[in-house]
Amino acid sequence: MKILYYFKLLRPLNVITSAISVVISAAIVNGLGDTQTLIIASVIVMLYAAGSNALNDAIDQEIDLINRPSRPIPSGYVTINEALVISFVFFSLGSALCLQLPTTAIIIGVVIAVPMMIVYSTHLKGKSILGNIAVSLILGMAFLFSGAAYDSIVPMWIPMMLAFGLTFIRELVKDIADMDGDQFSGLQTFPIIYGINRSIQLIVLLCVLVGCGSFIPYFNGIYGVGYVLLLVIGVEIPLVVVIVLLMKNPSISSATYCARILKFSTLMGLFAIYLGTI
Repeated sequence: MKILYYFKLLRPLNVITSAISVVISAAIVNGLGDTQTLIIASVIVMLYAAGSNALNDAIDQEIDLINRPSRPIPSGYVTINEALVISFVFFSLGSALCLQLPTTAIIIGVVIAVPMMIVYSTHLKGKSILGNIAVSLILGMAFLFSGAAYDSIVPMWIPMMLAFGLTFIRELVKDIADMDGDQFSGLQTFPIIYGINRSIQLIVLLCVLVGCGSFIPYFNGIYGVGYVLLLVIGVEIPLVVVIVLLMKNPSISSATYCARILKFSTLMGLFAIYLGTI
């Protein structure tokens, strides 16, 4: 029974989503034929994602008592020490496996990404804007890492920037959704410092900027019509929905729902990029 809570600690859906992002990245750089690199890169990203999730839960156990009491640690099925050990093991395995990839991928994965994930969880989480930027960079870096694994990092800058923008918006939305627990734990997120209304104003501005900026690769001829079609369906429309929901009902419940929408949009944005390269 306890093994199920260890599994839940790793957030399997997030881990699987990270693997899908590697597969899509490989498709963008025409690397699906290199099965060995695809498997190694996918496993590394999944290990890093699992390690980061376990570390986050260990650090956030007080916050989760309020925001997510059913998580493995606050519910009492997994201890903080167990989560820390699991995190260390997964980070170590991912870093060891990373040594089989090109030098640029090793630098991105071992030298930059892992320390950033640890520093974010231990020092930057809950810091207004700075923490949001850090986690957005970490997510965006996954695509640079995937490109570097194939010695083809240049095509991944646009996916990285799109993922960064959408993640940044989602992190701000999540900060609204988690206000109760964050405030109890003394965190200084943007919504806690400036309030929900000011936070929604910033989110709306960012949605407009990311939404408009996402069309630039199409108008510059980098991606084809397939990109813009799926972009509208999977990114632009969800961003509009997020704006409408938050402005119509500026509340924690609306923010929780919008965070789920934005998670979907990041993946759809990657599919749009792949479709645009065909």
